Amino acid sequence: MIPPKDVLFGKVEGENRGPCPMDPALKRKDDLYWLRDDTRSNPKVLAHLNRENAYFEHKFRPLRRLHTKIYREFVSHVKETDEEVPYPWGNYIYYTRTVKGLSYPIHCRRLTDTKEKASAEEVVLDVNLLSKGKKYCDVHSVEPSPDHQLIGFTVDHTGYETFEIKIKDMATGRLIPLGVDESAGQMVWGSSNSEFFYTTMDSEHRPYKVWKHVLGEDQSKDVCLFTEDDELFWIDIDKTCSGRFLIVESCSPTTSEIHVLDLQDSKATLSVVQPRVKDHRYSVEHWGEHFYIITNMDKCINSKLVKTKISSPSRDHWVEVLPYEKSTKLDYLVCFADHVVINGRSNGLKMCKIMDMRTGAVHDLHFDEECYDMYPKKNKQFDSKLFRFGYSSLVTPHSTFEYDMTTRKKTMLKEQEVPGYDRSMYRTARIMAQARDGEQVAVSLVFHKDCAWAKSRSPSPMMLYGYGSYGICIDPSFDSKTISFLDRGMIYAIAHIRGGGEMGRQWYEEQGKFLTKMNTFTDFCDCAEHLIKLGMTTSSRLAISGRSAGGLLMGAVMNLRPDLFRVVVAGVPFVDIMATMSDPSIPLTITEWEEWGNPNERRFFDYMLSYSPVDNIRDAHYPALLVTAGLNDPRVPYWEPAKWVARLREKNKSKKPMLLRTDMSSGHFAASDRYRLMAERSIEFAFVVDQLECRELLN
Repeated sequence: MIPPKDVLFGKVEGENRGPCPMDPALKRKDDLYWLRDDTRSNPKVLAHLNRENAYFEHKFRPLRRLHTKIYREFVSHVKETDEEVPYPWGNYIYYTRTVKGLSYPIHCRRLTDTKEKASAEEVVLDVNLLSKGKKYCDVHSVEPSPDHQLIGFTVDHTGYETFEIKIKDMATGRLIPLGVDESAGQMVWGSSNSEFFYTTMDSEHRPYKVWKHVLGEDQSKDVCLFTEDDELFWIDIDKTCSGRFLIVESCSPTTSEIHVLDLQDSKATLSVVQPRVKDHRYSVEHWGEHFYIITNMDKCINSKLVKTKISSPSRDHWVEVLPYEKSTKLDYLVCFADHVVINGRSNGLKMCKIMDMRTGAVHDLHFDEECYDMYPKKNKQFDSKLFRFGYSSLVTPHSTFEYDMTTRKKTMLKEQEVPGYDRSMYRTARIMAQARDGEQVAVSLVFHKDCAWAKSRSPSPMMLYGYGSYGICIDPSFDSKTISFLDRGMIYAIAHIRGGGEMGRQWYEEQGKFLTKMNTFTDFCDCAEHLIKLGMTTSSRLAISGRSAGGLLMGAVMNLRPDLFRVVVAGVPFVDIMATMSDPSIPLTITEWEEWGNPNERRFFDYMLSYSPVDNIRDAHYPALLVTAGLNDPRVPYWEPAKWVARLREKNKSKKPMLLRTDMSSGHFAASDRYRLMAERSIEFAFVVDQLECRELLN
């Protein structure tokens, strides 16, 4: 018998427990603390996870035929050999393509002449070759050097999100030895192909240093341009759309500070735009002789657009470009030579404004469907008048559009081909559910026209998805895998609950985090109750799912209303919030204090304890549960879901299954192999349709 561990909340000598830790510290017993192994190599822990996997296989065996059927459905709706719309970049067009039977994309390009005719294909990077002999292969930042002779990229082979930087010489096809193997996954080219910038992480997996590397020199000679010493902050790097400035963003969930480096000036040094002020968030783009800045200063919670001269970037010199509209949230800019595209949200949906920099005129880009998703694609030609964006909805497959910002003409370049899919068979809707405090919460829906609800207003089985954290918006976009639910008569729904940012930044900052976090969980329950009240489903036919922070949502609502749901799927769930958020040695904990609060402080301790999933399990008839985890996950360590499932089994009064499946070779984002990922998702689908007793397809 392994004795329980005292988990301390409050002041601990030699540890960063925040500015106001409780003194003396409080103690809570954790009898499953032994499941934590930072090395991922403890034989007892691995044996436990393997036993859980064996138990899962035993319980899931009767569903293997159903699982195989759903997997084949997934594959049948994918055009396995396909090619993305090429995008222009310099004298080339770049694109990715997939090949039937191959697990990873192939990055390619063609040289274009002045008549826009394409030459023979060059393979920039075949990730299938890079992945040979590896169980995991995640590639980021595939970018050509300024003269397009070199290709830079980063690769992670463990799922722990520690990346090696690689450079490919397109003339020889060979990789240039670098020795940069501990990066955070970002690399940005300098003004030429002789240098690039990258970030590295501290011992808590926080990106905190920016480095400059000169090709041909040893990594030991790399120059550190910036170090972020405040453990609440981490670093992102990028280039402005013009390519002139390197952007170094140091940010926490509430505050940001940006430094810029003029890549056209060899003598330039990194300089701050506006020194950090608590709770001030801003982002920077470059156009002409000005920086254009989206900022929440002056109590503009949903942000406004200002500009300032490059030579005088600080806040004292900012000039308003667009008046603040409380109902419109501004997110980011895409800049061109004659236009600036302003991306944001209004009325819960994405919105896009086009500003003509020659006249100052602003117009909106309009979309017809009731609920949809749109997003900028790669726009690498600064001098272009064409804005490239993607669009989809719950019934419309992903499409690539080109919008002429001068003539205002929108042209579809390609719609994703989905074999075996007829959109006329499906319907989508957006309804509002009233939360218990009177707030209106949007729910997006998609269903087959012949499901029970559509045909006779009888209850249908339903999958309700939620997330509700970090201000992240879960927009209603197309997912071909959902067809396997819809074709079995299920309704698929997304609850746009507080904690997300769908209705503006206040939906998150003021109503869905810190000491208002409970709204996230009660909103979800209220949405479920509303759907039941409408007669769309019943509690015995209702499945719910969420990943990561959405897994926290799953754990919290299971404890609040175990009677409300029939089956729960929780992916890499953040469920041991008290133990994790009290311990600064766990990766990313300190930066997360500005999301959840710090349980080492009395003002947060009791509130966080009131919803922490592992700490609120009670004797109850819980719904069926499938939990997934990744052994190498640095964001939600595997021991959280392992502890949660073990504790639930001790208290659960129902005979419904509670299963844990840990991927022993991946991290937070599951499998990198597209076929393996479909196989994993089809396991979840099979579990759900079996529990909801809707295994058969509609006639």
